[in-house]
Amino acid sequence: MERRNFIKSAAVLSGLSVVPSFVTASTEETQIINQKKLKKGLGYGMIKEDIPLLDKFKMVKDLGFDGIEFNAPVEIPIKELLDAKAKTGIELPSVVNKDHWSKPLSHPDPKVRQECIDSVAKSLEEVKALGGDTVLVVPGVVNETIPYEQAYNTALESIRKLIPAVEKTGMYIGLENVWSNFILSPVEARRFVDEINHPLIGWYFDIGNILRYGWPEHWIETLNSRIVKLHIKEFSREAMNKKGLWEGFNVELLEGDNNWPVVMKAVSKINYTGGWVTAEVGGGDRNHLKKISEQMDRIFAYYK
Repeated sequence: MERRNFIKSAAVLSGLSVVPSFVTASTEETQIINQKKLKKGLGYGMIKEDIPLLDKFKMVKDLGFDGIEFNAPVEIPIKELLDAKAKTGIELPSVVNKDHWSKPLSHPDPKVRQECIDSVAKSLEEVKALGGDTVLVVPGVVNETIPYEQAYNTALESIRKLIPAVEKTGMYIGLENVWSNFILSPVEARRFVDEINHPLIGWYFDIGNILRYGWPEHWIETLNSRIVKLHIKEFSREAMNKKGLWEGFNVELLEGDNNWPVVMKAVSKINYTGGWVTAEVGGGDRNHLKKISEQMDRIFAYYK
């Protein structure tokens, strides 16, 4: 998408509480943003200790994380989450919609698609209430009964129907690259979001997911300012080839095929302003989460 088209689309958002930094920031402001350290998040489901919610927030803070990502619509009362947030300083920057797999936006049945649209719209309201700014959404699923071209067109239609909810809340939709047999190249990913042509709809790029299809640094440079958030995980092609497809994820951060110096250089090169890098890996107790936090610190050290 050309910058002037982004700016034109953003003009209608002037009254919203959130306007994308890549639209409004001057060159000097962008440089200042990029000098800020990356924020470190993790998924709530990774916290495996059986302790009260507030204690989980405190533990995550003590381990060096800045934020927690919840699935949405959330099952824990918003008031309780906001109370824990206020008492610990832990941020709630994003949520993952939990209906986009079972009721995909690419489903042939418009009633099913509408159920997902409604769920995402509710998630947008909730992330705003939590003080965050992004809802992760899987854009579509291709399978034996959902042809690729049909999925592409219905997914576009569904996401466009979410634009009023996006503009009402001022929240981002971040489309994530997943193993759904859909959007298999960075050029297609760029084209897909450019066809939507809205400044609050971009990519929630998963660095580890893409290693099955290619190299994350290539995707990062191609998607560029369209990336609104980042997920981090590791993947081993050798484990995939020798032990089975999903075994590729069964590897520690820094021990897979991600070339982290190159990946983080690409993140820096695009002037990434989303701020957050959130872990989406196997969880565990305090000691396990501490190890993940330290691994992320080592990866962040490559961000220049």
